[in-house]
Amino acid sequence: MFTKQTLQEKTILVTGGGSGLGLSMATKFAELGAKIAICGRTKDKLERAADELKMKGAANVAFYSVDVRDFDAVGDMMQNIDKDLGNLNVLVNNAAGNFLAASEDVSPNAFKSIVDIVLTGTFNCSQHFGNLLISKKREGSILNIVTTYTQTGSAFVLPSACAKAGVYAMTNTLAYEWATYNIRVNSIAPGPFPTEGAWSRLMPDPKMEKEYIRQIPAGRYGEHEELANLATFMISDLAPYITGECVNIDGGERLKSGQFNFITQAGPRPVLKQFFSMMKPGK
Repeated sequence: MFTKQTLQEKTILVTGGGSGLGLSMATKFAELGAKIAICGRTKDKLERAADELKMKGAANVAFYSVDVRDFDAVGDMMQNIDKDLGNLNVLVNNAAGNFLAASEDVSPNAFKSIVDIVLTGTFNCSQHFGNLLISKKREGSILNIVTTYTQTGSAFVLPSACAKAGVYAMTNTLAYEWATYNIRVNSIAPGPFPTEGAWSRLMPDPKMEKEYIRQIPAGRYGEHEELANLATFMISDLAPYITGECVNIDGGERLKSGQFNFITQAGPRPVLKQFFSMMKPGK
């Protein structure tokens, strides 16, 4: 359904675009004619990602080493993208963080860290992006990457569930409020799409993974190309009347409710806590 010109009028910023699903989406967008900006905290990772995009034929790529939690830095980045690539008109809020932990053991700093990246970061990027488009009387689109447990909640990922639920509410709020400016705001709720970073924190044990995949009615994980195709449609001119929508892409997993709820049956609480402690970031 796509051609090499599907996104040729788009200049797209993908936050957290240096790896994983962010890079997969950016790659697809570039293949379909878009100018691509990616941002993240690690310059070396962004440089490698930009080189990879260029090797795959991307004609216009720029990267920005920016922490989405820094409101002023995000504002400067938006202005630079508009100057460097021109006509910034699509924002994909993909930057995120997550880890498994019993909720009673989550520290205030750990909770704040995830909420700041996911929720505050999405606000920072969305407000600066929105103000840029409004000031220039330019149409555009925001796509937020949320999760299937924004509405159901999920055991052992409390900070992420709270932050993503906030992003889901932000999506609906801005979709209604900014429709008058011809800015569409939608979200995608992915189920399990394995990435190196997320899987090392959320699915490091083969036994756990075997049990997890049994929870998916489709019997498999998602392919990055499938998510990238959906994202392409949502931000393209093929969907001009869609706003305030959240599309689940999870092989039916959400119908069992709570992505990580099954872990509660995996063993006694002390054993689970010991397991979680071995998976903390940095270990």
